[in-house]
Amino acid sequence: MIDPSDIRARAFAMPFTSPAYPPGPYRFIDREYMIITYRTDPAALARMVPGPLEAPDAIVKFEFIRMPDSTGFGDYTESGQVIPVRFNGADGGYTHAMFLDDHPPIAGGRELWGFPKKLASPTLAVDHDTMVGTLDYGKVRVATATMGYKHKALSAEAVLPSMLAPGFLLKIIPHVDGNTRICELVRFNLGDVVIKGAWTGPAALELHPHALAPVADLPVLEVLSAVHIIADITLNLGEVVHDYLA
Repeated sequence: MIDPSDIRARAFAMPFTSPAYPPGPYRFIDREYMIITYRTDPAALARMVPGPLEAPDAIVKFEFIRMPDSTGFGDYTESGQVIPVRFNGADGGYTHAMFLDDHPPIAGGRELWGFPKKLASPTLAVDHDTMVGTLDYGKVRVATATMGYKHKALSAEAVLPSMLAPGFLLKIIPHVDGNTRICELVRFNLGDVVIKGAWTGPAALELHPHALAPVADLPVLEVLSAVHIIADITLNLGEVVHDYLA
């Protein structure tokens, strides 16, 4: 029998004897982003942003991210929507939806920070002269993004502020009786960011309705910009900035 004190000392994540992911910090090498910023319907956006966060504009960032080398999480691809928000006068980004193809970062992201991760099949690759990102939920295509490959270089100084801005998450964990045990607004930051390259170019984004991957609930009204970034980053642990159950 395992002594209760030993359980308390060793417990980190599920399962107890073989956690799905190791303790951090979590370092990502050659993380590759394609981020398309678009204008959406203001009324639809207002239904997605939890207070006390505020969305100053009806803007969404659709992200495709390749992570070939990440501590403990391995090699995987991710896609989702981030909404530019403001909290206590400071700008940041609220992660509204995330879809990825690897269990450890799904488990770790949800349990540690509260990232809204679901299992899906995103891709990000170069097709001749075009960066192409796709997101399939099961057998259904729900997002397709294209961007001209390295059309115009950007300086590290131009993209670094967006990388260093805080991120916000709505962390929800139920009790064993089905009621909500944790409901918190979490803030996190990236650290030790090294920009290895950044570019912009023409872009397009197409979203399709899906009952369980409702990215099209924030429709694309106008594509505003696109950026392609390669960087090394550390995903720092977070802090609770608002407790909805207090």
